[in-house]
Amino acid sequence: MKKLHRFVEDRKIAGVCGGLGERFEIDPVLFRVAFILLALACGLGIVLYIALWLLMPRRLTASDP
Repeated sequence: MKKLHRFVEDRKIAGVCGGLGERFEIDPVLFRVAFILLALACGLGIVLYIALWLLMPRRLTASDP
């Protein structure tokens, strides 16, 4: 089972969407679009992104455990 982490190599801001994409095997662009839509609709996307940024551990490379 893959662990949830921020992936620093595939990042635009903090690597949250790259980590989510790797964990769920979905293109990170879909997560980015979802966060943007949530941010525009009710502001929840910003709060959720920052919370995940603070809670998810960082992973520097694909070879790190």
